[in-house]
Amino acid sequence: MSLGMITFLIWFALLLLLATGFPVAFSMIGVAVVGFLVFVGPHALFTIYPTIFGTLTKDVFVAIPLFVFMAAMLEISGIGSRMYDMMYKWMSGLKGGLAIGTVLICAVIAAMTGLSGTGTIIMGILAYPEMKKRGYDKSLAAGSIMAGGCLGPLIPPSLPMIIVGALAGISVGKLFMAGVLPGLICTLIFVVYIGIRCLHNPSLGPPIPLVERANWREKFASLAGVIAPIFLILLVLGGIYTGVCTPTEAGGVGAVGALICSAIYRNLTWKNLYSALITSLRITSMNLWIVLAGAAFTSVCGITGVNRFVDVSITGLELSPIGVLCLLLFIIFIMGMFMDSAAIMMITVPVFAPIAVAMDIDLLWFGFLLSLDVIIGMLTPPFGYSLFYFKGIGHKDVSMADIYRAAIPFVPLMVIVLALCILFPEIPLWLPRMMIK
Repeated sequence: MSLGMITFLIWFALLLLLATGFPVAFSMIGVAVVGFLVFVGPHALFTIYPTIFGTLTKDVFVAIPLFVFMAAMLEISGIGSRMYDMMYKWMSGLKGGLAIGTVLICAVIAAMTGLSGTGTIIMGILAYPEMKKRGYDKSLAAGSIMAGGCLGPLIPPSLPMIIVGALAGISVGKLFMAGVLPGLICTLIFVVYIGIRCLHNPSLGPPIPLVERANWREKFASLAGVIAPIFLILLVLGGIYTGVCTPTEAGGVGAVGALICSAIYRNLTWKNLYSALITSLRITSMNLWIVLAGAAFTSVCGITGVNRFVDVSITGLELSPIGVLCLLLFIIFIMGMFMDSAAIMMITVPVFAPIAVAMDIDLLWFGFLLSLDVIIGMLTPPFGYSLFYFKGIGHKDVSMADIYRAAIPFVPLMVIVLALCILFPEIPLWLPRMMIK
């Protein structure tokens, strides 16, 4: 049987299982096992174990439960509500101020957690009802929350970047730093977009009446709510940037810092600690099952020659390095509409990274662009994770169609950031190159 036919059958089987709603991890494991049995033989099944073991025992994956626990503790610590109170008092007098402030708070939450769900859920609970009460357009309110939540995996720390770094052999610390400037640019573009829309049509985000606005004393008093988050951000990112600690060690520092923040705000109870631990266990287990399954799927693709076939097919197109890069990113963008981000990375990184090296594309640059492309998929209908995080909050006035309409305008804005990072590589690469070795 030809390599082209084997490639088609393996990918068709995987897509068919995913289309039926079968769990992503078990779909990849099932295809891997059947693929070994059919195309190689039962004896080859023994090669799955060392591949999986070698992947799961990489030190950098220890950072995943640490950052997830930090996010879970911060979610129950009351930091989100304190930051929202500060934002409300400072931004409510502006047209679209609550939506703009929501994006900015999501950026701060992103720099503390690395998860898209944290910002979306916290702001979905706190900000959406207030914006609805104040007459904000439903699509603008929901869109700003979901788009702001997507800053979580972009602004470091970032769980997708941990997985990409581990699979491609890229420094996770440098990948983290590569996300700082693009993350800030993305935040700025969201803010400018919301501001222009509300300036042109104030009914989309009317300012709060003057009599209801906070006075200057209340505004400055509310700044106390952001001292702990800013200190934690500086501690985690500063440690990575200066080389004082590795990303894994920074995750440990962040986890301890989240515990301290919870204690300061008097939310460190046994019930909250148990809840944070269970949340961390669930999210970490989900991610590592996909990592495990991806390793098995990559193994069968490698042994059967599928990876080599894809490599030769793409490099044989006689495209320029930038052309190949854009093609790979386009494939990932389409996959992001239908698949889980971790699964996309497990499937594509082992195949695409060697192609990038063969085309003399900077691997750090490629790893960041791939991460950003996957993050865009979290906001892209029909199966973007941020969309379902928001839907899961349970606002009865928001249908799935409303959520799609709310998310769509923000997708091109993130694509613009991706294009800027392709056209001007120094945007993501400047900070990593300035890092203390």
